[in-house]
Amino acid sequence: MQTAISADGTTIAFERVGDGPPIVIVGGAFSVAADGAAIAAALADAGFQAVTVDRRARGASGDMRGSLPEDEVSDLAAVIAAVGGEAIVLGHSSGAVLALYAASRGVPITALFLSEPPFRFGVAEPDPLLADRLQQLVDAGKNEDAVLTFQLEGVELPAEMVESIRQSDLFERLVPLAQSTVYDARLTAQVSTPTRGMLSVPQPVTILRGEQTFPLLVTATDRLAEQMPAAELVIVPESVMHRPDPATTARVVRQRV
Repeated sequence: MQTAISADGTTIAFERVGDGPPIVIVGGAFSVAADGAAIAAALADAGFQAVTVDRRARGASGDMRGSLPEDEVSDLAAVIAAVGGEAIVLGHSSGAVLALYAASRGVPITALFLSEPPFRFGVAEPDPLLADRLQQLVDAGKNEDAVLTFQLEGVELPAEMVESIRQSDLFERLVPLAQSTVYDARLTAQVSTPTRGMLSVPQPVTILRGEQTFPLLVTATDRLAEQMPAAELVIVPESVMHRPDPATTARVVRQRV
């Protein structure tokens, strides 16, 4: 993996595959660069230089305790500078929230593809102190509790699904990412309702969602599309339950760039 240095000195790791215009893939909660490998491969086959990123406090990237959403904006800006100075950005889930926020803050993004960003628009918001409570759990060495709390309250997974994950091999991979839940919770709380600047970014915007996904995400993407009249909403039948289909997603991007 390669690295870029963010504005606060944090090292951000990323990986590139393919040749062509750079497209940075920004994953959501609990994701690391490797989780974007299938989409990156599909985009590389479609003629792009696909860049997957370990967001701060994940994988090979560093961390700075007390990080704010603005720091993650700087992380994305540093990666884009390292891969050519400007880039298309494909964000999924909280990564889509970050991508749109970064565009509104002047990061040199040429086009945005926003996959199921979990905006709340003021409805059924999580506890505003969730990020602080998660940080307290992490600071107390209770990473497992932080992961479970975020799944239950931040992502709002059903309790039986969370228990199933806790008993699976997957849980061991999630626990080291506990600190990142703080940053995801803080980001999605700060811009749960997109700012005016986010809704009026100058870049072409494509909003993606699966035909079958969680009701909250259907509401979020449809409302975002309503509030961004210049954006295009694309329903992707092959993407199921908050999991983007690599081949179809790459085809949607290729058709619009």
